[in-house]
Amino acid sequence: MDDATAALDRFMASLEGDARQLAAGEWGLTIEAGGFELEVGIAIRGGLLRAQAAVLPAGVTDPHQLLFWNRQAPLVCFAQNGAGEVFVMGELPLQAVVPATLDIFLGVLVATAGRAREQAVASTPAPSSELPPTG
Repeated sequence: MDDATAALDRFMASLEGDARQLAAGEWGLTIEAGGFELEVGIAIRGGLLRAQAAVLPAGVTDPHQLLFWNRQAPLVCFAQNGAGEVFVMGELPLQAVVPATLDIFLGVLVATAGRAREQAVASTPAPSSELPPTG
């Protein structure tokens, strides 16, 4: 775990955007995705590196669309919480926590969130430059 933590510390420090360590084994990253800020939580838990971010508020997209999107990207998937908010999340084994894999993993997570947001905005009946807030 120490090697993964050190690798993640170095990787997060190299990123553009607001990357910060929140606690031991936990980081936050704020980055643009689909025209809106995306708050990504990253943590080492139980031998895995986990990352997740709230993407869409409840009721913006059909839950069946999430199943379709889950077949489109490797390493990450969409899920809903009890309130119906949409999250994108993924996990890597700690052995895979090296700069190249981290770049791919977080890149796929952010790109996937961005595509979902862009599609949600494009399919909104009324013109809208804002998604309703999540949380």
